[in-house]
Amino acid sequence: MRIISGLYKGRRITAPKKLPVRPTTDMAKEALFNILNNRYYFNDISVLDLFSGTGNICYEFASRGTEQILAVDDNYGCIKFVNQTAESFEMPINTVKSDVYKFLEQTKKKYTIIFADPPYDFDLDAFSKIPELVFKNELLEDEGLLIVEHSKHTDLSGLEHYSQSKNYGGNAFSFFEKY
Repeated sequence: MRIISGLYKGRRITAPKKLPVRPTTDMAKEALFNILNNRYYFNDISVLDLFSGTGNICYEFASRGTEQILAVDDNYGCIKFVNQTAESFEMPINTVKSDVYKFLEQTKKKYTIIFADPPYDFDLDAFSKIPELVFKNELLEDEGLLIVEHSKHTDLSGLEHYSQSKNYGGNAFSFFEKY
């Protein structure tokens, strides 16, 4: 995986093969950040990365100047890798090893962007818990955005607060916003 823009543009990051991850493709990541670039100043936002895996999305935000980034994953190896990578690049990424749903129930902090990349084989109920908890617990700032990455074969358009989806290859991003 590589960082596609910003201070660390072009840097390659190689995650250990034993991690249970599926990093967002460069094509999908570039398209997503083009959308976000037209909406936000990256140095003015806070980001929560759920099911962070390798930290791929965190590194992209950090490279573009975001200084408030929290990565949450329940896999110790993933958290360790994100910590090591963030430290080696001197990136302002904090981590929490936690079940994502428990974290969403307990946190009180609000974020500008919440990005979730759960396993693609989740059923609709597991996917629906993410926006449900984010909006029930009011975790987004006023102009905030929840982005859920999933397979293009998964349809989240029936979930509350859904605004749109964008497909890139086999990947899709569904966007959720406050009404």
